[in-house]
Amino acid sequence: MTVYNKLVRDRIPEVIEASGKKCEVRVLDDQEYILRLNQKLQEELQEYLADQSVEELADMVELIQAILEFKEVSLDQFEQIRKEKHEVRGGFRKRLFLVNVSE
Repeated sequence: MTVYNKLVRDRIPEVIEASGKKCEVRVLDDQEYILRLNQKLQEELQEYLADQSVEELADMVELIQAILEFKEVSLDQFEQIRKEKHEVRGGFRKRLFLVNVSE
């Protein structure tokens, strides 16, 4: 038996059982769910930083969408927040690196 104790995608139990194995899962309460989402996002970020894989970015987006849903923020609302920040502060396309600021 291998113990994982981690948040997994919704269809993972089906995948495991289709392979002839058995698994035990439990449904998380709200407090633990958001904690585990945040932990999983951090895990996926570390995996992305290690190998720069676009697949890891896709995992991060999936987690961000789950966090937004938990926080009852629609993708449209989130995009509006992003656009507003972009209009006020800009994006990252110019590749600017702030070295210092003096008085």
